[in-house]
Amino acid sequence: MKIQPGEEAKVSEVISSGHPEIDRKLGGGIPSGSLTLIEGQSDAGKSVLSQQLMWGSLNSGHRVILVSTENTVRSFNSQMRSLGLDIEDRLILGWIKVFSVESSMAEKRSTFEKVIRVIDALPDYDVIVVDSLTPVIVHNDLESLLRYFDLCKKCCDKGKTVLNIAHSYAFAEDLLIRLRSVCDAHFKLHIEEIGDKLVKVLDVAKVRGADQQTGNSLSFDVVPGMGMRIMPLGKAKA
Repeated sequence: MKIQPGEEAKVSEVISSGHPEIDRKLGGGIPSGSLTLIEGQSDAGKSVLSQQLMWGSLNSGHRVILVSTENTVRSFNSQMRSLGLDIEDRLILGWIKVFSVESSMAEKRSTFEKVIRVIDALPDYDVIVVDSLTPVIVHNDLESLLRYFDLCKKCCDKGKTVLNIAHSYAFAEDLLIRLRSVCDAHFKLHIEEIGDKLVKVLDVAKVRGADQQTGNSLSFDVVPGMGMRIMPLGKAKA
């Protein structure tokens, strides 16, 4: 879908992945105004899922902010293109803005503050993705992290949708329990070895306020030029 200068798309009330099967598992999509946590092990597809959600958000008329500790604008654009998700027009027209955080700065508490400042400075952007919070979490104290999530929640109360992505190892189990209770949506990704295959699995822990019943999990792989390809569990186990 190409967006022409000055064109306004109708904004949906849910954050869609743009993929019908994924949306079905999410209960129709993430309701706008949700605080979402996406966590999982390395290479399990956390960033791919967040990129799919950004793609669906743009196609649904939302304006997106990405705060990245892993990508520059150029590398993010290249990564999206490799998944068959062409966002170059959206970047040029300003529908998505990318803010890179250098690795040397990501460990500082100020990164939490920067995310909130960026959200406040761009009131017309209603979907905010932070990928990844891992280097910030592991180098900051519990109080700073909880305060950050509390501020994110207040942003969501104003209609923003905030998605935080991190490795599972960044959280102690008792902390995860507390964050799950704060978040409206929680997804966990992991890799399963099925026969001679390594399969990525998305577990939908909860989506508060979903329009439909959510699914438990789905398995997928990532195909160059195509992005996420859903694999029926029966096929994955074959």
